[in-house]
Amino acid sequence: MKQVLIINGHPDKESFNYALSSSYKDGANKTNSSISEINISDLNFNPSLEYGFRKRTELEPDLIKALEKIKNADHIVWFFPLWWASYPAIMKGFIDRIFLPGITFELEEGSHEPIGLLKGKSSSVFITSDTPEDYDKQIMHQPVLHQFKTGTLEYCGVSPVYVTYISTVSDSTLEFREHWIKKIYTIGEKQALIE
Repeated sequence: MKQVLIINGHPDKESFNYALSSSYKDGANKTNSSISEINISDLNFNPSLEYGFRKRTELEPDLIKALEKIKNADHIVWFFPLWWASYPAIMKGFIDRIFLPGITFELEEGSHEPIGLLKGKSSSVFITSDTPEDYDKQIMHQPVLHQFKTGTLEYCGVSPVYVTYISTVSDSTLEFREHWIKKIYTIGEKQALIE
């Protein structure tokens, strides 16, 4: 049975991101895949990597459970808003704390090339933004994709990584939001069926 994990990085449960992730879950639940969730804002953990990589900060119980879900997943689905060309601080803290050497990647001795310990997993990334996609591509050069898709997920062996960019959100109409909620439902159902 395919294991699908949905991770929401938005701190506000009344946000459009939560409506989208809920719709994805509803679509995925139409299949025989096993669906689990992590709402980062629900977790009790220190988002600061206090000692950097000098020494390991003990993982809190919520992070241990989250890491187990990530390890068990075949397909990991991320929902988050684009804030200042990146993702929310709580999501950055989550990644800093559990995407660690020996857990999600290793470095070959004498090399800077990573060995991705999440190899065999795929991912979908849904980004909501008030920045038009063309501006993000042409002017900003999509820093969040370099940071998260390439620098985190693919670095740790996750492939392929599918990205959906949803903009602009703040001044969007009800029709725009309903369109995306329906579309995400369909995507969730289709992706949960793919082996």
